[in-house]
Amino acid sequence: MGTGLAIASAADAKENWEAHCAKCHGKDGTGKTKMGQKLKVKDYTDAKVQEKLKDEEMIKIIKEGKKERGKTVMEGYKEDLSDADIKALVEYIRKFKK
Repeated sequence: MGTGLAIASAADAKENWEAHCAKCHGKDGTGKTKMGQKLKVKDYTDAKVQEKLKDEEMIKIIKEGKKERGKTVMEGYKEDLSDADIKALVEYIRKFKK
C-alpha cells in the first residue's frame, strides 16, 4: 500500500508543477518560458543552482512567495498546496538537476 501512495505523490507533484509552476519555470525546470525569462528565474537543471538552493528555502518560497525590491515576483501557494504537496514539489524540482 505504501508504494501506491508514493506513486500518487509523484504524480501529484508533477500535476502541481504543471498547474502552478511550469508557466514560469518551464515543464523541464529550465525557466526558458516567456514569463520565466522576464522574471529571470533560475535554471533548476543547473547543479550549481540546485546546490545553493536549500530545501527549507524552497519550501518557504513555495509557501510564502518571493519578493524582490518590494515587488512580488512569485505568489505563494500556502492556500493551494498542503505541506506534503510542497515537500513533494521540492523533491520533484531536485530531479531536474543534471
